[in-house]
Amino acid sequence: MMKTKLIYYLYGIAISLMLSVSACTEYLDKAPESIISKDDAFKNFTNFQGFVERMYHLTPDIAKHFWVSSFNWGEDEVVTIGNGEYLMGFAIDRGNYRSYIGKGDSFLDRNWSPSGDRFQKSIWGGSWYGIRVANMGLEALAEGKLVDATQEERDMIAGQLYFFRAWFYFQLTQYWGGLPYIDYVLPSDQPLTLPRESYRENALKMAADFKKAADLLPINWDNTTAGSRTLNNNELRINKIWAKAMLGKTYLYAGSPLMTNGPNGPRTYDAEMCKLAAEAFGEVLSMVENGQTQYALVPFENYSSLFYTIQQGWLMPGGTEAIIRSPTYGPDSYWRQMNSYQPSPMAQGDGIVLAPAANYVNYYGMANGMPLDDPESGFNENQPWKDRDPRFYHDIVFDGMKMVSGTITNADDEVWRYANLFTGGNYVSDPRRVSRTGYLNYKFIPLGANIWDATYGYSYATHLHLSWMRLSDVYLMYAEAVAQGFGSPTAKAVSFSKTAAEAVNTVRERAGVAPMASKYTSSLSAFMDELIRERAVELAFEGHRFNDLRRWLLLTEQPYNIKTRQYFDRAQPLDTKVDPKENSVLNWREEVIIERNLTSRHYWFPFKTDDVSMYPEFYQNPGW
Repeated sequence: MMKTKLIYYLYGIAISLMLSVSACTEYLDKAPESIISKDDAFKNFTNFQGFVERMYHLTPDIAKHFWVSSFNWGEDEVVTIGNGEYLMGFAIDRGNYRSYIGKGDSFLDRNWSPSGDRFQKSIWGGSWYGIRVANMGLEALAEGKLVDATQEERDMIAGQLYFFRAWFYFQLTQYWGGLPYIDYVLPSDQPLTLPRESYRENALKMAADFKKAADLLPINWDNTTAGSRTLNNNELRINKIWAKAMLGKTYLYAGSPLMTNGPNGPRTYDAEMCKLAAEAFGEVLSMVENGQTQYALVPFENYSSLFYTIQQGWLMPGGTEAIIRSPTYGPDSYWRQMNSYQPSPMAQGDGIVLAPAANYVNYYGMANGMPLDDPESGFNENQPWKDRDPRFYHDIVFDGMKMVSGTITNADDEVWRYANLFTGGNYVSDPRRVSRTGYLNYKFIPLGANIWDATYGYSYATHLHLSWMRLSDVYLMYAEAVAQGFGSPTAKAVSFSKTAAEAVNTVRERAGVAPMASKYTSSLSAFMDELIRERAVELAFEGHRFNDLRRWLLLTEQPYNIKTRQYFDRAQPLDTKVDPKENSVLNWREEVIIERNLTSRHYWFPFKTDDVSMYPEFYQNPGW
């Protein structure tokens, strides 16, 4: 008889959660004699919270889930050939989605353990396991096993459990589509027969769970009696804002073209789902702008603090803008990821460089708010680095920038002091060790993160960590939901005072970019083109683009299925006294180096053959 392999692989491990109160925070001062019965595990808030907090450690840290982590699978990143060919991003480019199965570097599925380190976290195994744990906790609440607790404590426990069940389902369904929605503890001695549901059916059940979580949870744990016991250590605990934001994202995804019409359908939205998303996001943004929450956009001068911190006692990045973050599984692993963003000779790397695709860099428009191809933008191919969006200068290394400030003892290494990204330059000359595109990504690392300046690593307490959701993302999702729900960029939700266009402009204003021109707010199609570009820039390389392209049904479409390199010559020898933004170039041209021949089947990932062989109702995704 088939057991619950699909659900959590190891039923015994889930049971063991009730026999231990080990967890991630000060709630759990575990005494040597603290092996307790399964009922005692739930009897009071401290014990039950220990049970709940195991689930916080099930979500992968996508930026550090392997030695070199591949998590940008849209048209955004190009991997060096040779040593980089084992990365999941390389496989995605070739349509080899089955490569994720048991793949060492993939956060989707790997050798998984609920208590393992960063190398043992995955969406597939961890999410099914977490769903079962959440159901076990909700069952214990329903059976009255939480005896010694206030109403506030009961609500906080229940709210976390409802959130986690929906959260883990969202992680699964965004890659594999509709699944059996299991909302009770499955017996281990009965065969599985639960059918896969549609994405919409799953989404409505996720939404119901997120709603319950939002109703039960506080905005800020620090302002509660229960949370005061861990005052100033509650940032990573689920709260009302997490739940409402995920409620909006659940509705927006359910209303998006892929989820509404399937991979072969039209690129139209479900307006009613989008209206629900707009109201949920609007409630979050209204509370934020009215000062009712602990969240706010980080000033642009502190933009880097959203992604990494240096010499701040391993402080987790994100600040007031990070809404949903998972725990980190070893911040000192930063140096390996740092190696993959610059030429290997500069960082003792192993021949893997993850460089921004030139076509993606083109999304970074001008400071006047215009895209590069707009006749009014002022973009000049002879001075391509001038007057660009300030986020371009934060995220992207371009030709002529000074990369090394300190002493380089070996004269032969002086060629690395400035970014020689022009045609024939040493920064682009070897596709196995340097950039293949004419650019480098420095969004997550500082200048000086090289073997000569050595401003990185353990001695600098350098911590890289990406948020699963930050506030600027909420503004942009609100804008999309409003525009598609109400059919106009100038519409707004009942729950929030800003229009879709004004929400986008709020994000732009923080970065010092001019508002959207009227030509881009006068029609829905023009607005969506700019919104797609704005998401590309603001959320660049943070792991969102691949799923955005999929849900928009753009993954297989030109120009979103190509990756390019830019070639150019310097108009004059490099003058190190001149701001490189002012440098002129000649013979500017762009060539396609990767074209992804993806088809409709690539909008969903395949299941493992073992899983779809368990019972007929759990069927394979089309085309696999």
